[in-house]
Amino acid sequence: MYRYEHRTARTWWCVLLSILVVACTAAAVTAGRRHDAGPAPAGGSGDRDLGRAQAGRVAAPRWVGTWSAAASGAGPGAPREHGGTSLRSVVRISVGGSRVRVELSNAAGHEPLAVAHATVALAAPGGGPDTAAGTMRRLAFGGRPSVTVPAAGTVTSDGAALTVPDGADLVVTTYVPVTAGGLTHHPHALRTSYSARGDRAADPSGRAFTDRSSSWRLLAGVEVWTARAEGAVVALGDSLTDGIGSTPEANRRWTDVLARRLLAQRQGPRWGVLNQGIAGNRVLPRGTGPAPVTNPSGTERLERDVLREAGARVVVVELGLNDILIPPPENRPPDARRIVAGLRALTERARGEGLRVVGSTLTPFGGSRAWNPRLEEVRQEVNRQIRAGRAFDAVVDFDRALRDPSHPSRLLRAHDSGDRVHPGDTGHRAMADAVAAALGLPPATGGGAPAVPVHGSGP
Repeated sequence: MYRYEHRTARTWWCVLLSILVVACTAAAVTAGRRHDAGPAPAGGSGDRDLGRAQAGRVAAPRWVGTWSAAASGAGPGAPREHGGTSLRSVVRISVGGSRVRVELSNAAGHEPLAVAHATVALAAPGGGPDTAAGTMRRLAFGGRPSVTVPAAGTVTSDGAALTVPDGADLVVTTYVPVTAGGLTHHPHALRTSYSARGDRAADPSGRAFTDRSSSWRLLAGVEVWTARAEGAVVALGDSLTDGIGSTPEANRRWTDVLARRLLAQRQGPRWGVLNQGIAGNRVLPRGTGPAPVTNPSGTERLERDVLREAGARVVVVELGLNDILIPPPENRPPDARRIVAGLRALTERARGEGLRVVGSTLTPFGGSRAWNPRLEEVRQEVNRQIRAGRAFDAVVDFDRALRDPSHPSRLLRAHDSGDRVHPGDTGHRAMADAVAAALGLPPATGGGAPAVPVHGSGP
């Protein structure tokens, strides 16, 4: 069913390992949430974790989020984006299914946006704009081939019959006949998107898609219809979650690595992994007025980017460092108490909606131009309070996973992308391993960094 911002029915889920324990009781449907996630499976007694969840618990198919990108502003108004353009995005999903639907966003738009034609297909091998033979599907919206996305709103398509394997690359194409300005986008895609003049949405070939972009435009999410997935893990974060520092075109963000780890489990149901990172994101609102559309705070976008996600069960919060690095508009110095209070308020709201909240410590940035002893003191105080259990239901210690033991204010050289702030591929793998341990998965094999303990980690 085509919807304007419908949201999903939630159930309390049993999730173990002392950090994700949650009582097995059915949650009431909350008004306004996506209500088409499917019937809730009956929960068993006892505690479970993501690595050992029983496959039999997922008895009925439902919609589950498998990919996402947080809308973070209106893209530059290049002439080719001002109408008469087909936009083609290639995305790597997590869990697969037998049907697929997509969410289109006009969150940064001040006027309604007409989308005349949209399609979805499996990508051809090679990573470009070509689609796999015989997989092109036209998307409908309430049974119609076109849709108008309201200003500051989103729409989700009807489901299209397409068997999507776990970890597949999908190609989503939209034809926009007219637009009055920049399109809502996610700028740090680390994956090339494409565009072509005219309505090329149904072209299996990518030959006409000669213009390239480093942003995802209009596309905000992908969901699959599946009986195998128990739910989704949503990552709410800043540039470290967005993937800056990892290798472009390689899907090596820590959320990508985590998705592969979850899919590699031989027993139990699948889990979707949704990346809702925005570079520069903060916990606290930017001043007393409304937050800029380009970067609403984590607190302000919790509803849009976490609570509405189909099948969301666990949220991993990686936020707070930018509240130290980016001075607030009121020119107050960074305050550990305010940061922790913001994280705690975010946790309480998500917990009230039936989610379990796993939050991370703040990562080292020593050696960067922004570092000074005062800011390091604030970071350490935030981390002390996080480790003491004053912010989250459970803690994943990204600080411990990434720091240099000989110089704890700095990233370990092997984990550093080179700017002293953002981890590279090895660092993202260490972050994924730390989260996987928190979710109850066994340690990685084949060269992955060891799992990092949570709870009670020293400073």
